[in-house]
This record gives sequence, C-alpha cells and structure tokens, in this order.
Amino acid sequence: MGEENIRDSLLKKKYYENCPGCKVDEAKELNRGLSIRNLLIVWMVVISASLPVSSLFPFLYFMVKDFNIAKTEAKISSYAGYVGSAFLLGRTLTSVIWGLIADRYGRKPVLVIGVTSVVVFNTLFGLSTSFWMALITRFLLGSLCGVIGPVKAYASELFREEHQSIGISTVSAAWGIGLIIGPALGGYLAQPVEKYPHIFLKGSFWDRFPYFLPCIIISALALVAAIVCIWIPETLHNHNDGNKSTDEAEALENEGGGIDKDKRIQKKENVFLNWPLMASILVYSVYSLQDIAYQEVFSLWAVSPRRLGGLTYTTDDVGNVLSISGFALIIYQVCVYPFIEKAFGTMIITRIAAMLAIPIIQSFPFIAMCSGAVLFILLSIGSVVKMVLGMTVTTGLFLIQNRVVEQHQRGEANGIAMTFMSLFTAIGPATGGAILSWSQTRMDASFLPGTHMVFFLINIISVIGLVFLISFVRDKKKTRSDEQN
Repeated sequence: MGEENIRDSLLKKKYYENCPGCKVDEAKELNRGLSIRNLLIVWMVVISASLPVSSLFPFLYFMVKDFNIAKTEAKISSYAGYVGSAFLLGRTLTSVIWGLIADRYGRKPVLVIGVTSVVVFNTLFGLSTSFWMALITRFLLGSLCGVIGPVKAYASELFREEHQSIGISTVSAAWGIGLIIGPALGGYLAQPVEKYPHIFLKGSFWDRFPYFLPCIIISALALVAAIVCIWIPETLHNHNDGNKSTDEAEALENEGGGIDKDKRIQKKENVFLNWPLMASILVYSVYSLQDIAYQEVFSLWAVSPRRLGGLTYTTDDVGNVLSISGFALIIYQVCVYPFIEKAFGTMIITRIAAMLAIPIIQSFPFIAMCSGAVLFILLSIGSVVKMVLGMTVTTGLFLIQNRVVEQHQRGEANGIAMTFMSLFTAIGPATGGAILSWSQTRMDASFLPGTHMVFFLINIISVIGLVFLISFVRDKKKTRSDEQN
C-alpha cells in the first residue's frame, strides 16, 4: 500500500528527464529514509573548509617570528593579525559571487572548486618562506574557498523536509568542530622536530618547513573530500530543454509543483528586499561575532595566570576541554537536535538556546574560583553546554535562511550571509583580546572586576542578538502553512 502511494505521488509530479535537481527530488520521494552517505559527504566538505580557518592560530606567532619581518617583538602580533585577517577579507569579498555562481551553474562545481582550493593554497601556506607568501596564500584560500554558503543550500536540498534539520545541523556542527580540532592539529603538529625529535630529524625537510605537517594533513583530508565531490549529485534544477525559455521552464516547474501565480511573482523578488532573510542574516552575524569573541577570550583566559583571573592552563589542558566539547557536539547533532527540532519547532528551540546561553557565559568567572578536578569538570560541562546552545542557535538560523528563499536564490542568500558574517567576525578576535587585556587591569574594581567584565560584554552582544531574534526573525515554514490554512 505504501509503495502504491509513492507511485501515485510520483505520477502527480512532473520530473524532467535531464534535470539533476528532479533526479534528486525523485530519489527523495522513492527513499524516505535518511541517507547516511549524503550526511557523511556534507560532513567531509564542511570539515575540510573549516579546519584551515583556525588551525594556524597556535603557531602563527612563531611563524611570523621566523620570517624576521617584525623589527621588535611587540610587532609580531600585529603582523600575525594581518595573516589571520587575510582569509576573512578574501571570504568577505567573494562570498556573494560564489553564491551567485552556485545559483547559476550549480552547487557541485562550487563545492569542488572550494575544497580543491584548500588542497592547493593550504599546502602552499605550510610551505611559506616569507610573510608575503603567507599573506597571499591565506587571502587566496579565503577568496576561492566559497564552500560554506552553498553547502548550506545544498544540505537543505539534498535531504527530505523531515531530515533537513539533521542536514543543516551537520553543517553547523561540522563547522564548529572544525574550528575546535583545527587549533588542536596546529598546536600538536607544528614544529615536529622540536616536539618529536625521534621521528622528525634535525636538518630534514620538516626542520626547514616546521609548519607544514598540520597543513598537509588538512590538505590530505580536503583531497579526499574533493575526490568524493566528483560523484555527488547536483541539486539545482535545470528545466531549459533548448526549446523553451528559462521563464517558460520555471512556469512549467511551478505548475507541476502546484505553485500559484503569487508564488511565481515572489520568486523574482530581490533578496535584499526579503525582510525575513535579512533579519535572520543580521541575527546570524551578531551571534557569529559573539561566538568568535567567546572562542578567542576563552582560550586566552584559560591560559592566563591566576592573579589575572585566568586558570593557568596549558595549551594541552585547553585542547582537552575543547576535545570533550567537540565530541559532545557530534553526539548532540546526530542523536538529539533533529528530535527536539521536530518536537518543538525551529524558532522555539533557537530562542530558548539563545536565552540559556547568557547565564552559562556569565558563569565562567565563577568557575575559575574552583581548582583541580572540580575546575576541569565544571569547565568542561560549561564549555559543552555553551557549544551545544551555540550550535542550536546557528543551526536554527541556517534552517530559517534556507526556508525564506526559493531554491534559485539560496546560493546568493547564503553568500550574503557569509559576507556579513565575515565582516562581523573580522573584528571579533582583535576586540575580544583587547577587552580581555583591559579587564585584567581592573582586578580590584567594585563593579564587575577582572574577567567578569569581559564575559559580561560578550553577553551584551548575546542580549542584542536575542532581542533581534525574538522581535524580527520568523520561520517562513510556519507562515506558509498558515497562509494555506
């Protein structure tokens, strides 16, 4: 009986023989289960794009120092900041372009080009012998790796509607985990001759290029992902059979899908005039700023001395806490989020997560009062909860952004989101570090002494994002159902 219903459903819908998007839609109708294969493909693509973003931070200071470009030691951090910002600048300038390309020529070519750029330019960055080579390779990597925007559109189209939440949460979780694992790889594998002298010999290739090992491992993973991408399906519809114009093909598509004239007119709207989209992008940018500032402050705060309100942790200790957080994110993304999103709805859990994150962030200075095993356990729990809540907010906004636009605009919409997010996050690390340094000079202040102040200011951003989230962001999926009723 179930198979007969599926066949009847397929007969009612018009699928074009040479349209890759129609083939994907037909496969989704025939197979109502979750494709683990497609889930792993999305995971690999996002991980490959996210690992290079932050993997250089642990060794960037030493890399710039080896270039001998800074005249004084105090100038090293400034040059390191230029290299770190080059990637974000490149991504800011090209995200919309890659989104438009994905809408015009398909998601698959953009994903293949983006992952391949990681293979090439991340490898060259590891072989950098001068400041300018490092700066240029990072800029080109950010410019050509336009993956994250289109892959969000791809994940929303590759899975059935009831599985979209796990598809989008895979993107956000893989991105977050990549930002956690990346610094761990950079910290453990950079300068291998000094850290592992029995394996990597003095005077060898690894001694001449001490920062190549973490880069080549990330590039190797990206190479595997690039090869896999060759066989992934395209989800963009193409109904231009050579005899009909594109507009006629779209009209046939709309008629076949039961979409009325108003919906066809809506498909032509300018994405910048789509208020639900722009509101969700604004909130996404604010939360991205909060998240990158938190990540920068958390690591610096954890390794700061006790007398300055820190934890006197080593980089290994911080890596252990972040590793636990990353493992918890994987479990939450696969086993928990899809079910609570289905049970309560996207907007409800997104807003609840945004509210709960505020007291969690403000609790970290109080956790610093503990010591030993109790400190590690409480810090790990706090980090896990913050990461999970942050991923819930990000995933919810991803889902909303892809629901409020038609398919032919999703690449452009996600490209715009990445552009605004890159602009906001570019100021996060430098600002967070500067505020942390300032807060540590006021340890005896009567109002929010020491690091209480820096986490309070991060929460100011959280409150602004929450107000926008409650006031302006709506889930168009619910709106459409209301209109039909």
